[in-house]
Formats: sequence, structure tokens, C-alpha cells
Amino acid sequence: MIPATQSALSALQAFGTKLHSNANNIANVSSEGFKKTRVTLANQEPQGVKSSVEKIDTPGAMSYEQTSGGLQFTELSNVDLGQELPESTTTVRFYQANLKTLQVADEMMGSLLKLKA
Repeated sequence: MIPATQSALSALQAFGTKLHSNANNIANVSSEGFKKTRVTLANQEPQGVKSSVEKIDTPGAMSYEQTSGGLQFTELSNVDLGQELPESTTTVRFYQANLKTLQVADEMMGSLLKLKA
């Protein structure tokens, strides 16, 4: 496989995982006791990107909530929208950049095959 294509495909998979994590965190921002996940990206040999997902166990904000048994102290999620939203925007841009890399590699291969024919 062409190195640029292999690298872009592995990056697309990694950024897709990262985007899924961001979306899950944002969707559960109001869920009691939800623990966010973080995706760490690393180089993968020979060329590519590897993603690893980890759960962040820091406690969420504590709040009093009215229940049938009276007021109870409950832990909210530990998701910070001020961090998740910009991170998801950046991840989408990286995803788009890797899609463009695939498009350019495809066009280059097409041009090369036209020259050969």
C-alpha cells in the first residue's frame, strides 16, 4: 500500500475513535456519575497512528438533588463542555485533512496511471 494512503487511513481510524469519544462525552454531560473518556494518539510503525482510549476517573461536581427520599448528595459527570467542544472541532479538522490526503494520493495515482497508459 502507498505510504501516504496507509498513514492517512490509520489516522482516519484514530481520529474517528477520538471523535466518537468526544461525542459520547458531550452526550452524557448531564448523566449522573458518568466518567469521561480520553483518546491518546501515538505513532505506529511503520507508518500510521494508533489510538488508545482511557476512562478518566476524576470525580464530577457534587450537587444536591430532590428525590422521593428527600435531598440527596449526587455526583454529576466529570465532562467539561468548555474542553470537549473545541477538542471535537479540532478533531473534525484533522479528520478532514486526512481525507484530503487520501484524495490527493488518489489523484496522483490516477495521473501516474494515465501517464503510463
